[in-house]
Amino acid sequence: MKLSDFAKETGGTLCGGDAEISSLCTDSRVAGEGDLFFCFRGTHEDSHEYAEEAERRGVAAIVCEHDVETDLPRLVVKDGRAAMAKIAALFYGHPERGMKIVGVTGTNGKTTVAHMLYSIFSEAGKNVGLIGTLGARYGGISVPPELTTPDPVNLFSLLADMRRAGVEVVAMEVSAHALALRKVLPIRFAEAVFTNLTQDHLDFFGDMEKYGRAKAALFTPAQCREAVLNTDDAFARSLLGCGVPCRTYGLETPADHFALVERETIRGARILLNLEDELVEAELGMTGRHNVYNALAAATAARAMGVSAEAISRGLSSARVEGRLERVASVRGAEIFVDFAHTPDGLEKSLCALREHCKGRLIVLFGCGGNRDRGKRPKMGEIAARHADFSILTSDNPRYEDPVAIIAEIEAGFRPVSENYLAMEDREAAIGFAISRLKADDVLLIAGKGGEREQEIMGIKYSYNDKDVIESILGKQS
Repeated sequence: MKLSDFAKETGGTLCGGDAEISSLCTDSRVAGEGDLFFCFRGTHEDSHEYAEEAERRGVAAIVCEHDVETDLPRLVVKDGRAAMAKIAALFYGHPERGMKIVGVTGTNGKTTVAHMLYSIFSEAGKNVGLIGTLGARYGGISVPPELTTPDPVNLFSLLADMRRAGVEVVAMEVSAHALALRKVLPIRFAEAVFTNLTQDHLDFFGDMEKYGRAKAALFTPAQCREAVLNTDDAFARSLLGCGVPCRTYGLETPADHFALVERETIRGARILLNLEDELVEAELGMTGRHNVYNALAAATAARAMGVSAEAISRGLSSARVEGRLERVASVRGAEIFVDFAHTPDGLEKSLCALREHCKGRLIVLFGCGGNRDRGKRPKMGEIAARHADFSILTSDNPRYEDPVAIIAEIEAGFRPVSENYLAMEDREAAIGFAISRLKADDVLLIAGKGGEREQEIMGIKYSYNDKDVIESILGKQS
């Protein structure tokens, strides 16, 4: 493909002649012959600084936001990130146009809703793909996780692979970062699902208004054909006039789709969904009111795409999501759950869901990630102090921060409410301590990492998984 083809797609200015492009590259360290290298101003560094290195490695041409000193052909564009998304889509043959893609955004619930959709479409007999925090899945192939929403070059390459494999429908998590960084710009989603808006990622966005605007970018006529909105969420209600047809779901506010909980235990719930007056009964393999919302979101989107009530029921009943309020073990009559809850709202919802069915002590173990939104740390401490009988504050991806300092910021919100806690920096040791203290009817929630398989410390990602640690500890006790 020619650089001039990308100039037409992006409206950029061609300088220094044309070039034949054989591949796309965003990392100068692995650049090579025939590559088109992308330069743009990033959040932490400016990749224009690496244009010279890319040239030395033999790239064919460069995309840049301002001209750089080189004899290579260049495509100068106003927005490097937007150009990268458009170029990646064109380079891989616009795979997004050959499939129906459902995008799911919101602070919490994206992964669960996407997995529920994957299960529903599978039960409906569709060849379905899945992209999100836990990786990608299609046609018997599993791709390890990169980011919640992959960068454009990887995203459109993956979508092209899915289309070649005959995928008809894709359930995809769309993060606020992905929207702010224009990763999904070329995609017009068949359905755009909004779950909720609560505090997270303020280290990147600065305030809730900017965070909300990033999410709202998905709900425009250019980006989606139809919206699926949670009417019990104030921000979602503000999207009702977004300019595209809207379907709503909720439990408290009048909505097109709603549900009744017929029976609930600590292991799941039987729910009755009313989908525009069509009744659908389903058995959820996960407990909590928030998972009823997730089921409603998935069912509403699937019904909008013509999926039968029977397939929705089967899909919701068979859906399982790793590390999302997942019951992983029982020991001495106590139950152990692992959850990804890493925001104030997420932690509170999971603790409240378990409290409903806890006959003994409710114990929570959690930490907060380093180099991320510091404002949520004392809030999560306060929530744990209010809702749990005992808490263990520990490390969770400290990155370049001191874990002890992170724990101290959590304690600042915890101590004014309760003194029933212990701080243990070593997460594995903390889990061992928590399990050793469990008694009959207790419930232990290990929160923050869910299905993650790495622990990031000082720039190094170590192999780590909460469930593996639990299994190892219990194995030694047996």
